Amino acid sequence: MRRKHCEITDPQEIERILCSATIGRLATYGSDGYPYITAVNFVFYQGKIYFHCAPEGEKLDNLYGDSRVCFEVDIPLAYIDAGADPERRVNRLHQLYHCVIIRGEAWVVPDGPLKLAALNALVAKHEGDSGWESVNENTPGYQACKVVEILPDYISAKSDLAQNKTPEDRLALAQYLKTRNRPGDRETVQAMGFDPDGL
Repeated sequence: MRRKHCEITDPQEIERILCSATIGRLATYGSDGYPYITAVNFVFYQGKIYFHCAPEGEKLDNLYGDSRVCFEVDIPLAYIDAGADPERRVNRLHQLYHCVIIRGEAWVVPDGPLKLAALNALVAKHEGDSGWESVNENTPGYQACKVVEILPDYISAKSDLAQNKTPEDRLALAQYLKTRNRPGDRETVQAMGFDPDGL
């Protein structure tokens, strides 16, 4: 990773990002030689990525042809607009974020206990405490979907929180975000390590 100051190596922080993000992007090898990327709902469960999909389609065709995949998730934070830079320099426009990239292999999980566990983990993540019923083999849609497992070979992660700026510039940016007060600005200030109420 070129920007080592942004790198995340703490497994708990990586897991937090994976558990917080709701959409991931799956990259597969297409039979036409082009990469193919698609967005999927997913869950990070027992150290692996799981998602469900239709029983047929391009991403499954690609996986059957080559099981190597790349999977990416990101959590956008505040966008640093021109108002943060008095000189209005276009190269200072910037998006702060968390992201995780996983390289690994993927395959379809057969019907049975693992498929049920993955589907229940997926529903629990996205439905929360809404009172949904557990998925079982008789649940409508169980037979009509496939569940794919991604076993990570390599995981990299980073958080861009303006770590490369001086302490004074980071403080000024945090104060700007607090004053700007757009959705996500307060959370970004906290992620940067500042107390929004203390600025």
